[in-house]
Amino acid sequence: MSNSWQNIQSKVLKSDSKLNLLIAINVAVYLLINIPAVFEWLFTGSSQIISFYSNEYLAIPAYLPKLEVRFWTPLTYMFMHAGIFHILFNMLWLYWIGQIFEEYLGKQRIVGVYLLGGLAGALFYILSYNLFPVFAAVLPFSTAVGASASVMAVIVATATLMPDYTIPLMIIGPVKLKWLAIFYVILDFLSIAGPNAGGEIAHLGGALFGFIYIKRLQAGSDWVGNIANLFKSGPKLSKLKVVARSNNKRANSRPRQDEVDVILDKISKVGYEHLSSEEKEILFRASKDDN
Repeated sequence: MSNSWQNIQSKVLKSDSKLNLLIAINVAVYLLINIPAVFEWLFTGSSQIISFYSNEYLAIPAYLPKLEVRFWTPLTYMFMHAGIFHILFNMLWLYWIGQIFEEYLGKQRIVGVYLLGGLAGALFYILSYNLFPVFAAVLPFSTAVGASASVMAVIVATATLMPDYTIPLMIIGPVKLKWLAIFYVILDFLSIAGPNAGGEIAHLGGALFGFIYIKRLQAGSDWVGNIANLFKSGPKLSKLKVVARSNNKRANSRPRQDEVDVILDKISKVGYEHLSSEEKEILFRASKDDN
């Protein structure tokens, strides 16, 4: 038991990857609230713990007067979940796609994308509920929880950087990341008219942030890296540099898959920051969509 606990501590606290830390925080928050809530229900038949902490003080409200006195909720809501399947699927997707994200962009940027994607989702949610007349009746008591906006930011950012990266899905089989991201964005948009309108809108905000972030990164502007460097005492995160392309045919062609695989192996061993300019250019060309 002690060895298992030490292994968990090592992966969460001592690993260079911040992905495990994000998942651990989400799971810890869920358990800290829901385990006492189960005992409360068993002894009293009520769920005041979830109502008080989750719905009242940690969920993000759309109503501006309430948000003014719950100013911390745009941060806390992205670590909250409404049920076991809610957190399960969010953490599975974060783990699967987050590993690909870290392979290409290093292990320091995912926290920034997660947080800023969640804030973008919160902004979309608040603005939509205060602008669209359809939400007027539920505005005063509407709240949202979930890491889905943050997870969507990671998914769409990864798909935008490497649209043709293929992952295996049960039943469906191999699927390119771009089609997975497009499917979820369309599904979220069509689901706005359903019972979870606020959540779907927040997902779209996170997705938009992930897309814009990678496009700006490819143009040489690293929002997340710049923020991370403000709090980083060690070596600074290097920018994703786009090397000027020559006029020869090879510079304009898509790299071979074996070239990309070799670079991915190098990233998994030493990180993105240790790639040469030529290797970064190969990844950039591989990330360009043919459409």
